[in-house]
Amino acid sequence: MRITSYTPRFLGRPPRRLRSFRGQRGAALVEYAFTFIFSMTLFLGIMEFGHALYAYHFVNNAAKEATRWAAVNGANCNYDSSCNGTAPMNNGPAKSADVNTFVQNHIPPGIDTTKVTTTACGLADTGACAASTPKFCTTAVGTQPATANAPGCTVEVTVSYSFSFIFPLIPGGPIAMSSTSDMVIVH
Repeated sequence: MRITSYTPRFLGRPPRRLRSFRGQRGAALVEYAFTFIFSMTLFLGIMEFGHALYAYHFVNNAAKEATRWAAVNGANCNYDSSCNGTAPMNNGPAKSADVNTFVQNHIPPGIDTTKVTTTACGLADTGACAASTPKFCTTAVGTQPATANAPGCTVEVTVSYSFSFIFPLIPGGPIAMSSTSDMVIVH
């Protein structure tokens, strides 16, 4: 009996079916890299546009709430005890600085406070918004004189925000977001 050592029959050269897989060793890694880059870009893009929608919702809501606050704190606040400085009320008729403070105090997390600007007209210190628009009390309303911030007049608040993407997926500068709201003063 003769003992010989066993040698696999393809020790020198693998069969043809195994040779075809050897050339594709790095293909899975390259495919994974392309898929990962595409998936992360898509994921970060969804996050950025969600943040932009969040910022626009803030701008829109802040303009509406500030207008309502200014309309409730009208010129008659000095004549009754409703504007006593408690809760959300002011200590007198609303002024543009008061409206700006109201908006700044209601900025949610994720919004850069330095990029928020507030302009208001139809208030005690700003006068009428547009002389060509009669709804802003350039003329007497009923028994009220032609003074801004009086009942029957209109107050208008514009909140603007300069939104910038965190991840520069979209080239370009900041996006200017703005919302304007007006309301008739009843108090």
